[in-house]
Amino acid sequence: MRRMPGLTFWTMAAAIVVMVYVLIVKPIVGIADNGDFLRIMASTGLDYLDPNLSYEDKYFGNFIREFKLASLGIGGYASTQVPLVIIATWLNKLAYSRDVFDMRFMTVVYGLLLLAGFWAVTRFHRTLPLVSRIAIGLLLVFVFADVGYIGYFNSLFGEPVSLVFLLLTVALALATATREKPSRKLLVAFFLCAIWLTGSKIQNAPVGILIALLGLRFLGMSREAAWRRTVIGFSAFLALGSLAMYIFAPKQLKEINMYQTVFYGVVKDSPTPEEDLEELGVSKELAVLAGTNFFTADTPIPQRDPRMYEMFYNHMSHGKIALFYLKHPGRLFEKLEIAAENGMTIRPYYLGTYEKSEGMPRGAVSNKFGLWSEWKRTYLPNTLWFLLPFCLLYYFILWMEWRNAGSLGGRIYAETFALVGLIGIISFLIPVIGDGEADLSKHLFLFNVCFDIMFVASLLWIVHKAAIAFGGRPAYPRYDSWQ
Repeated sequence: MRRMPGLTFWTMAAAIVVMVYVLIVKPIVGIADNGDFLRIMASTGLDYLDPNLSYEDKYFGNFIREFKLASLGIGGYASTQVPLVIIATWLNKLAYSRDVFDMRFMTVVYGLLLLAGFWAVTRFHRTLPLVSRIAIGLLLVFVFADVGYIGYFNSLFGEPVSLVFLLLTVALALATATREKPSRKLLVAFFLCAIWLTGSKIQNAPVGILIALLGLRFLGMSREAAWRRTVIGFSAFLALGSLAMYIFAPKQLKEINMYQTVFYGVVKDSPTPEEDLEELGVSKELAVLAGTNFFTADTPIPQRDPRMYEMFYNHMSHGKIALFYLKHPGRLFEKLEIAAENGMTIRPYYLGTYEKSEGMPRGAVSNKFGLWSEWKRTYLPNTLWFLLPFCLLYYFILWMEWRNAGSLGGRIYAETFALVGLIGIISFLIPVIGDGEADLSKHLFLFNVCFDIMFVASLLWIVHKAAIAFGGRPAYPRYDSWQ
């Protein structure tokens, strides 16, 4: 008698149906470029089909699906996103065209990685009560296959890399922690996904250090020399690589972030911009730039003016900015409140999602399978007074689970979810300290992924505890193999 497909199969099937409906079938959903695509295009051999394309047609208003496949260039942009885009171009050449790149091949690459994450999560939880497994499958598709997330698949933004590799990193950490016999294959896969997550963008550099600390916790799971070498080697690589990402970040990118942080952050809406700048150690003459960002045209002093290097760039650091906020916690709280106002918005609503050929108004945004992102943006409180109690309750429950865990694996299981919360907190703070108020809803993407993992985990914890009360299953899954 043939076995009926399990919940893993149906979860992945549902995710495929959603992705095909949203990202493959017309009207196709994608995301318009805000100017970020060029650095990826230069590194991956992509160019515009029409060299005379206007500014209005290139940016913000419409999703561009097709690009020219040019010679592979050296763009100088180091990111783990680059090889994924190159893989998509290879698939495109094999299956579609050697001259024209269809963005939907990015969906194929990211879609397969998302399915791998869903597979890992559902297979890992297959020993749990049926109601718990059904809830996992439904929430995975409803939340993480929402158009707010997968809409990024049809783009050259780096956000999908953060989404799929954070899900994979978490799933593999949980799987490694709860094996009866430690598996080096799972351990290596966990570290590789963590490296891909960390290397996707400079903003993720602190994430690598946090994951490296969690990685060291796996040392106690085996006394084998090979296991310990793997843990120590990968953890050290993650931590040192994260530091190197920040230290060797392109100078131009650092200057942009510094400008945004000060003039579109610290002194934006400040009642005393001159005093603030003097406290930061730069000339108060620059107060005329308060409220401008690096891409503002016709500023009193151009952003690349040699005077800016003498008066600003050569004297400013993120350490000085952090110290300023420590001395003025009220100002930091104001900025964090602004971040919280944008914190429940997954997608950038100022970027259009339709192709121009669809005839929709410029900048129109599709709501195909967007129930979660719209509900979250509309009904969840976008304030620190919601986020702070939620985090405190989340960590209190984790502490209870950690204290009651009967093994090292059980504690690492809880610590993995604690790590997600820490990544979320870091991802909430970095945009404010590192880029001011510029493009906050997009820069808070990783925070959104972390919050949604925390929110989904909290719902599943309630469902699972109720199932345990009636079914008597263990508090966390344990298994011997992935058969």
